[in-house]
Amino acid sequence: MRVLPHVVMLLGFLGGLRYGGASGLLELSLGKFRNVLLNQTNPVEAVIRNIASNVTVVIFQVHAQQSNVVISFDKNPSVNSSGIGVDKGLVSILRPQQTVCTWYLRSLDASQVLSTAISIPYMEKDPIPGGCNLEFDLEVDPNIYLDYTLADIHIKFAPANLGYTRGANPPSCDSGTGQNSRWRLHYDVYQYFLPENDLSEMVLMSHIRKMSEVQSIKVNGIKMLTLTADDKTNVYFSSLPGQGVIYNVIVWDPLWNTSAAYIPVHTYACSFTDLVDNCSSLSKLSTKVFFTALAVVGLFTCFFGHRFWKTDLFFMGFIFAAFFFFVFITRVTGLGYDVRLILTAVAGIIGGLLLAASWWRFGSVLLCMFIIGLVLGFLFSSTVFFTPLGDYRVFRDDVVFWVTFSCVALMIPVLFVGCPRILNILASGIVGSYAVVLAIACYVYTSLAYITLDLLRRVLNDYFSRAYTNVPFQTNDFIILSVWAMLALSGVTVQLRRERSEVPFPPHPYLTWKRERERRSTNVLDPSHHIPPLRERIHNKLLHIKEFFQKEQPAGERTPLLL
Repeated sequence: MRVLPHVVMLLGFLGGLRYGGASGLLELSLGKFRNVLLNQTNPVEAVIRNIASNVTVVIFQVHAQQSNVVISFDKNPSVNSSGIGVDKGLVSILRPQQTVCTWYLRSLDASQVLSTAISIPYMEKDPIPGGCNLEFDLEVDPNIYLDYTLADIHIKFAPANLGYTRGANPPSCDSGTGQNSRWRLHYDVYQYFLPENDLSEMVLMSHIRKMSEVQSIKVNGIKMLTLTADDKTNVYFSSLPGQGVIYNVIVWDPLWNTSAAYIPVHTYACSFTDLVDNCSSLSKLSTKVFFTALAVVGLFTCFFGHRFWKTDLFFMGFIFAAFFFFVFITRVTGLGYDVRLILTAVAGIIGGLLLAASWWRFGSVLLCMFIIGLVLGFLFSSTVFFTPLGDYRVFRDDVVFWVTFSCVALMIPVLFVGCPRILNILASGIVGSYAVVLAIACYVYTSLAYITLDLLRRVLNDYFSRAYTNVPFQTNDFIILSVWAMLALSGVTVQLRRERSEVPFPPHPYLTWKRERERRSTNVLDPSHHIPPLRERIHNKLLHIKEFFQKEQPAGERTPLLL
């Protein structure tokens, strides 16, 4: 049923499409989007006519999904008069009596590129985005520059300047820091999420319009933070591979209460052109196998963890050992991802077996429940910092973050120290069902996977603390959250009802075996006391098997003759 909205969007999009034909002319109106097909050979001339006299600045911008576009003031672009990228714009400072503006567009690809363009006017009291640029090539640069890694996204932009009338000299950028200078300006950074699991060009083109003008940005975007002139004009966000995100900045002049928007920039934090691990297939096969197997064991543990106590111990020990081993091997080695994941699985199996074996040998409920409680505590603490609380500035400090995180995590085993059975059932139900969520995330995007992934990023990356970790929460996430809650609630309820009349934990297996052995050796009335030794029993079994294969004796007299 999702096809119908896309068809309607396509018809509306194509209705406004303009081609760079033989004439290569694109007539624009201020504040109106126009869709255009660009090619490499024929530049498109974009023209705006009849500009009002009260307009002092026009910002022209063009957007494409994945192919770079060249935008310039001249037919033959130069470094100082053009920009190249998927989201680029230019500022035209109008001269007195000027009523026409012209720009030139073309693509860098040999094939045609679908794009959308808009020109936005500003008045003399509106601040000028990028008006105090000292870092980039353009004299006035309204663009936001974005780069990403697997862990974070980095955006940076040039400081703005105060607005001024046509024909006047621009205000000095470094003459002072008072209220009559550009230092009074504030910068509001906004974030906007595209629909999940949708990588189509039509969706991007329709949604990027919502992040281009000041009022529309305020209505549709999420305000993440405000920067002053004293702050550096760069911000970090957590990377969300496969999820489309649009960023923009509104510069605000508190004296005149006027605002202007920079050029919006978008990213999917992945490549459309890579043959492996592209935007359409982000999860590796090894990741799918690992988490699918974990989900199978987790689902079993969710409903039967307390009854099958040693399986529950193996599952929790696997998670505990695998997490810390993966962190260790990533930190100290340069091995490839698949190799690290295989070694992590082996380490997790060993850790799970050791925890189960420790119960058999020592029978310490306290030790086992501390590990289980710690696993649940880590998940609970990660969930707390997954909320907007995690983006508070105080938690940018690693010491504050890790002390708070550890206290919240340790709170779980401490609170349930008097009722270990309840703790074990809660842990097996909640952690086991979350393993299913992680497996789903390997096939369908869901933000719930970042509950633990952001924690792993913070452990592995020294500078991840500076990133804002806001994520989208859309239809898929609500559905998967409901599945998680339903599984956890069902698993806990089933186990509580089934185990309410049972002993809290099985008896210590080693002591039970030891007492049984002593009883057999001292109680001659016990039939088990007369069981032959193991060597004799094996010998008797072999004789029995040998008789089974012996050839049958011929019929006849079997008793000796009586003399």
